This record gives sequence, C-alpha cells and structure tokens, in this order.
Amino acid sequence: MIYKEPHIVAEICCNHQGDIKIAKKMIETATNGKATVAKFQKRNNKEFLTSKQYNSPHPNKMHSFGEPYGVHREFLEFTFDQHKELKCYAEQLGIMYSCSTFDTTSAKEIIELNPEYIKVPSACNNNFEMLKVLRDNYSGNVHISFGMTTKQQQHEIFNFFNEHDQAFRLVLYACTSGYPVPFDDVCLLEISRLRELYSDKVSAIGFSGHHHGIAVDIAAYTLGAEWFERHFTLDRTWKGTDQVFSLEPTGMRKLARDLRATKKSLTYKKNDILDIEKPKGGYEKYRE
Repeated sequence: MIYKEPHIVAEICCNHQGDIKIAKKMIETATNGKATVAKFQKRNNKEFLTSKQYNSPHPNKMHSFGEPYGVHREFLEFTFDQHKELKCYAEQLGIMYSCSTFDTTSAKEIIELNPEYIKVPSACNNNFEMLKVLRDNYSGNVHISFGMTTKQQQHEIFNFFNEHDQAFRLVLYACTSGYPVPFDDVCLLEISRLRELYSDKVSAIGFSGHHHGIAVDIAAYTLGAEWFERHFTLDRTWKGTDQVFSLEPTGMRKLARDLRATKKSLTYKKNDILDIEKPKGGYEKYRE
C-alpha cells in the first residue's frame, strides 16, 4: 500500500454558535493546529426540514438557540455572503474552506463559491436531486459520508456518479452516525471494504469519526484512509449538541501531528543497517 499525505478536516459545523467572529477564530485556530480544511455547513432549513420538524420543540432545551427547532437552526445559519467571507478569510490564512450542503438550494449556493470540494453528509446522501446538481453542475470533488447507509445504497450512490464517468471525483467516507460513537461501533474495517470495492475508481477513501480521542484515527490511516474529518470546537463545554464529541485545539493539533508522524513511519528500512544504527564514538554493537 502506498500511504499518501493525510488530510485533516476541522469540521466546525455549527460549533460557532451562529457568531461569525467565533467562526473566524475557529478557522485561525484550525490553521495553527495544522489542519488541512476548515469546514462548515449550509442548510436551507425550510427545504431540509419537514414542516413538522421545523415547528417542533428542540429535543434538548439546554442546547437550544431558539424555539421551535427551525428557529434554533436559523439562528445557527450563515448567509451566502457570510460563507463567502469565511472562504476568503480561510484562504488568506492558507487553509482550505469547504462546506457540507444539506439540500439542493444550499448546494447551488456553495457551488457559486467554487470550493475545492463539497461534502454530502450521511443524512443527505440519498438526496439524488442534490447529488445530480453536484454531479452535473460542479467540477470539484464531492465527498460523501456513508453513515446510516446500506451497502446497496452505497453502490447506488457510487453508480449515480460512475454512469456519467464522474466517480473519479468522489471521496467516500467510512462513518458511523452516532453522537458520540462508542468504539465498538466505529467499525474501522469498513475502510478496508470501501478500498477493496472502490479505491481504483474514486479519488480517495476517508474516515469521518464521531468518537472520543484520536487513537483510532491512526489505525484508520494504516488501513488506507486519506481524509480525516473530526468535529472541532474551541471549548467542549460550550452550548450546542456537537460540542461534547468535538476535538479541542490541543486534540486537533495532536491528531495532525500523529497522522503525519505515522505517514513518515510507514516505510521499510532503506538499508539493512541504517545510519542511526551505526556505531558512534567508538562504541560497538552490544551482543549477548
């Protein structure tokens, strides 16, 4: 296996609490933590949510930014112009901007910004109207998470792009849609399965994790994942349902450090005895 440079995605999602100043601080912190991408989310809430969902109470009052649930979601939503501002700010700092889109309208808006890739979250990967827009009206890569998705559905999504010779633009993510996910349900070997089926046809295989810690991400890399998406926050105690399973700045920095160190380490010895192993200062190798 050829191990390529790992790409680390700081999934800012809605952890900015609807405040663009916090969002910019999170981009800056992700950049300093050596992440590859600062990623956001875009929703047209009245399109994405059913009327019943929009008008229902928030299921967890302590994390609500408004009532009913649709008002809560609107509070957390950035406008097109704000996303444009965030993209420009990220590029000034030297980090890639990307965004998950949850509906067709949002996909069309983010396409106008022309990021290097657009993400399709697990909850929306069966929205073929949106997938068609991303397939036919966008030239960048399309990253798709496979949480809550049967193997048959995964193959249908792949074929939807492949039948138009567009599968080469896909990055497929092994993912378990739990918040957070216990280690028993992370199911890392899904990475191997996706590689066996699709790695010669798509751009890459990724891993979208909602677990605690960073240890299993290293294992995911050794199994062949190249993209690593982790939720990111400045403070896990902040208000919001995604905060608790997100990485804080120190965790993101360590994840980036450890993944890149692993990449350097996954080699064979170039010589039987490396220079570092040769005797120095007259000392000879100790033999029992």
